[in-house]
Amino acid sequence: MRLLTALLGLTALPSALAAFPNVPFKTSKQWFVDSTGANFTYVGVNWPGAGDVMIPEGLQYASIESIVGKIKSLKMNVVRLTFAIEMIDDIKDNGGDVTIKAAFTKALGTKGDTVYQQVFDAVAAELSKQQIYVHLDNHMSKGAWCCGTNDGNAWFGDKYFNTEKWKRGLQYMAEYSKKWSSMVSIGLRNEYRKPDTAGSSLAYNWQVWYDQNVAAANLVNAANPNIIIFFSGLDFDTKLTPIPGAEDLGGGKKFEKSSFKYADKIALELHNYQTSATDCNSVKSGLWNNGFKALDAAAKNQMPVVLTEFGFSQADTTYNSVYASCLRKIIPEWKAGWTVWVIAGSYYIRSGTQDYEEVWGLLNHNWSGWRSTNAVNALKTMVDASFK
Repeated sequence: MRLLTALLGLTALPSALAAFPNVPFKTSKQWFVDSTGANFTYVGVNWPGAGDVMIPEGLQYASIESIVGKIKSLKMNVVRLTFAIEMIDDIKDNGGDVTIKAAFTKALGTKGDTVYQQVFDAVAAELSKQQIYVHLDNHMSKGAWCCGTNDGNAWFGDKYFNTEKWKRGLQYMAEYSKKWSSMVSIGLRNEYRKPDTAGSSLAYNWQVWYDQNVAAANLVNAANPNIIIFFSGLDFDTKLTPIPGAEDLGGGKKFEKSSFKYADKIALELHNYQTSATDCNSVKSGLWNNGFKALDAAAKNQMPVVLTEFGFSQADTTYNSVYASCLRKIIPEWKAGWTVWVIAGSYYIRSGTQDYEEVWGLLNHNWSGWRSTNAVNALKTMVDASFK
């Protein structure tokens, strides 16, 4: 299997790459800063690894080296690598790390004897080899397609969202990923959202958000003080409205950057999928008011903000839409970071469908080339603008 070939073929990094990766990173005002003092902008792509199989997608079609090489060819410098808490639960509660044979049999019936973490290790090693940074993201608790308000992963205490196991999983991955040389940051949770039912044991509000995220961040920082911690917002991570201004979150609690002992290790992330937008100014003002104003020197909590998800179909001309054109313009203008959704041209399994076609994927179904050269060329202009 190509995956095993990729794993067995890993070699030591050449001496020419000795200067990379200039870690650890920290934050200073609106910037990420590497260990040399240079400002760094996140410019990258999402690589899903939190689906039913719970390993990075695409390895039934292409080698890790090939996939990373395609990302590198776009001059991107970071991959948002998603994972599910269920993977850590299997390690901690179910007799140890699960083999790919078990995972793939569940999805596709493919055989293999490598375990989950060896795959993540191999991806991280190849990203470092090609001088690309790793940003881990806890996407889901239960490995599955994300996201819905009825999927049991929406909010603390939801059907599959065991809050203590979530904290344990974050702590575990922060500690485990220390050995990845280009590991720089971790997102605490992807897309908080209000559950459809009353299944959650905790109220859906900013006060609960604060209590749970700060507790988790403290554990992550204790496990690995070198990495930056990303806080995501409510309503599918489209709103961080009270955070830039340190507004009252309820119960007299405020998110104040200065109160963190690791204040230079925190950042914000937002998502945006306004694909039907007809006015760029509306998109711009919405993003700014919902959280990007934290970039401004006047913000009480000035800190970096990264658009960790945005995207659209690669199978049509949406790349020319108001939405896509607007984001290509305003995010680089703000000197903000971004990771586009998604590199995946297909999924092992999604919502019960095997070998699911992902038309939003930058790559084609068999991960051999770009789905749309025109869309990718447009994306390259955003890459170039982000480095100016």
